[in-house]
Amino acid sequence: MPSLSHPLRFLLVALAGWIHQQQRDVIDYLQEENRVLREQLGPRRLRVTDEQRVRLAAKAKRLPRRVLHEIVSVVSPDTLLAWHRHLIARKYDGHPRRGPGRPHVMAEIRQLVVRMATENRDWGYTRIQGALANLDHHVARGTIANILKHHGIEPAPGRQRRTTWQEFLKTHWDVLAAADFFTVEVWTGAGLTRFAVLFVIELATRRVEIAGIMAEPDSAWVVQCGRQVTDAVDGFLIGKHFVLHDRDPLFSEAFRETLAAAGVQTVRLPPRSPNLNAFAERFVRTIKESCLDRLILIGEASLRRAIREFVAHYHGERNHQGLQNQLIVRPGADRRDGTIACRERLGGLLKYYHRPAA
Repeated sequence: MPSLSHPLRFLLVALAGWIHQQQRDVIDYLQEENRVLREQLGPRRLRVTDEQRVRLAAKAKRLPRRVLHEIVSVVSPDTLLAWHRHLIARKYDGHPRRGPGRPHVMAEIRQLVVRMATENRDWGYTRIQGALANLDHHVARGTIANILKHHGIEPAPGRQRRTTWQEFLKTHWDVLAAADFFTVEVWTGAGLTRFAVLFVIELATRRVEIAGIMAEPDSAWVVQCGRQVTDAVDGFLIGKHFVLHDRDPLFSEAFRETLAAAGVQTVRLPPRSPNLNAFAERFVRTIKESCLDRLILIGEASLRRAIREFVAHYHGERNHQGLQNQLIVRPGADRRDGTIACRERLGGLLKYYHRPAA
C-alpha cells in the first residue's frame, strides 16, 4: 500500500490543480464577457433592481474582499458589501415597511392625489387620505396638502366654488346642443352674395339640424328659427336643456327668451373662445372642406341642395371618429354578401359604399 500512496497523492494534487485551472479559466471568461457587456453600455449607468441586489449580495458574502476585488466587474466590491450589510439590517429590522422619516411618496401616489383632487372638487385632505388607504397607500394629510400645493391646486373649499367647463359638459352631455352660423358665397343675379346658415348640433350624437338659410339675416329671422327648433311636436331641441352659442348679436335677448319659454336655457360662451364650441366649429370645417369649398354655387337653390345632400351624407354615410368611426344613423342588419354599390351625391363629390338591401 505504501507504494501506491505516493502516486495517488500525486494524482489527487494534479486533479485539484486541473480543476482549479478550469475554474480560473471559467472566471476569466466570465470577467471578459462582463467587460464586453460593460463596453456595450458605455457611459450609461447600470441600473440594478432590488431583487438583483439581493442575489449578488447573497453570493458576495461567501467571498473574501481580496477575491471580490479580482472578479467583480458590475459594481464595486464596497457596493456589494454595503448591499450585504443592508440585507442584515433589514433582517433584524422588526417591521417590513420601516424606513427613515415619513413614508416615501411614489410618483404613482402623487398622480393619484392630483387626480382625486381635480376629479372631485369637494374632496378635502381627509377624504383623499381615505381613498388612498382603500388602495393600500397610507399617506399623511400634510403630505397630501404639500402635493396639492406643489401642483397649484387649492384646498377643497376653494375648488368647490368653481365649476370647470369640462365638468359642465360631462354632467349635461346628453341634454346639450350648440347653435352657430357659417357663411357661404353664392353667385346670384345681384353678383356674389353672402348667405348665412344657422344650424344646431346635438353634442352627444353629432346630429345636425339646419335651422335656416338667409342672405341678410336679422334677429327676427333668428327668433323664428328658434321657434322651429323648439316646436313641441317635432322640434330638434326636444329633450334638450341647454344650448351653447357665441356672442354674435343675432343671438339676441328675444332669441334667448324664445328658447327659455320652451324650457331650453342658453349658455353664452366667453369672448374669443371657439374651442368651447368645438363640435359646432368642427361641423363647419367639415361641411366646407368636404363640400361647399369644392363647389361653385349659382343661386340660392343650389346652395340649399348642396347643404341638404351633405347633411344626408353626414348623418347616414359618413363615419365619425368621435363616435368610434361609426355612422350617426346606422343602417339595418349588415349584409356580408352581395354586390357592393356606390351611392353618389352632388355628381360624385360625396360617395358611400354599401351592399343594397335584398
